[in-house]
Amino acid sequence: MSAQHAKQLAHTTAEPRPEISIERALPADLDALLDIEAACFSSDRLSRRSFKRWLRRSDCVFLVARAGERLAGYSLVLLRQGTRLARLYSLAVSPDFQGQGLARRLLQQVERDTRATGALYLRLEVASTNEAAIALYQQLGYTQFGLYRDYYEDHGDALRMEKCIRPYEPGGDSHSIPWLAQTTPFTCGPASLMMAMAGLDSSYEPTPLEEIEIWREATTIFMTSGHGGCHPLGLALAANARGFRSEVWVNTVGPLFLEGVRDENKKRVMNLVHDAFVVQCDRNKIPVHYRDVDQQQLVELFDAGANILILISSYRLDSKKAPHWVVLSGYDDSCLYVHDPELDDLSTPTAARDANKAPLDCQHLPIARADFAAMSRFGGSRLRAVVVVQPKKRRRKAKP
Repeated sequence: MSAQHAKQLAHTTAEPRPEISIERALPADLDALLDIEAACFSSDRLSRRSFKRWLRRSDCVFLVARAGERLAGYSLVLLRQGTRLARLYSLAVSPDFQGQGLARRLLQQVERDTRATGALYLRLEVASTNEAAIALYQQLGYTQFGLYRDYYEDHGDALRMEKCIRPYEPGGDSHSIPWLAQTTPFTCGPASLMMAMAGLDSSYEPTPLEEIEIWREATTIFMTSGHGGCHPLGLALAANARGFRSEVWVNTVGPLFLEGVRDENKKRVMNLVHDAFVVQCDRNKIPVHYRDVDQQQLVELFDAGANILILISSYRLDSKKAPHWVVLSGYDDSCLYVHDPELDDLSTPTAARDANKAPLDCQHLPIARADFAAMSRFGGSRLRAVVVVQPKKRRRKAKP
């Protein structure tokens, strides 16, 4: 029997490959998932504990490829609560099933299922040396928008890529606003203000010391618990002190954030701080509008060149009912986009923080306009507050 004949005979008598279906991952898949992980990755592997967690959580899209009784691959997407942003956390195909286009099938199906949750964008990281994966992502419409140096356990770099999985043509302009992470649990306001000012003046240099200095200038001193957050009038004053023009929209006349504060001395101090901010804003001719500002006004101000700090309730982001400052970074017909300065929950021990949250999860967060309306109200009083920061005031030339 010739070698060619033997090869043809082996091909005709081999068992047909089982049909591969893509389905939701089940707890019973745990051991098979770990086998795929071990076969595909030499480092940065998902642990048994991580797989068990994502198998039981609802804030993800977790799919597997089944080939008969075997598991051929999986894809895992994490959903960012309160936004229309999702992140491809891991994608792997067993070596026995590679070369069949299965990675493409898994990715396309997980995109469809993620889109069905209401997500608008899917983001991912990929090793800069993984040319095959990068080529696949590019073929499917992903574009690079950043780079992480020394990202993986082996010190390799990671490309940051993104795709709009609900296609539409953006209708709004986007300012070039650098993203900064707050360095304490209570300085979201200063970090947001530094982003806004840096986006208006390239010579402005944010620093950790500046972050604390702004907080000292703008803080309410007390809150329900912990250190005080930043008052919108205080942030406007801090911007003004650094040469920027600022104004405030707030729908409440009188002291803010008193709701939930029971200690009478804390209330007394917060009243004093509020009254002092009102006097200082009047003295510095900072406009304060005691009314709501709607989304159309925000867009018009943004288009006119202003950077805008918005007070939101963090409940839809992290299930905590706390006031939180973010920066408007863009818009379109469906969404407003924000830079969120909170990279990690710095009030919890390092070991207990969510290791899955990366800087790319905090930048240009797409928030559907209907969701944004609810997010931009805080507390039972439905407080709304916006600080508008505009380019630096022009100095008048001295008369000859």
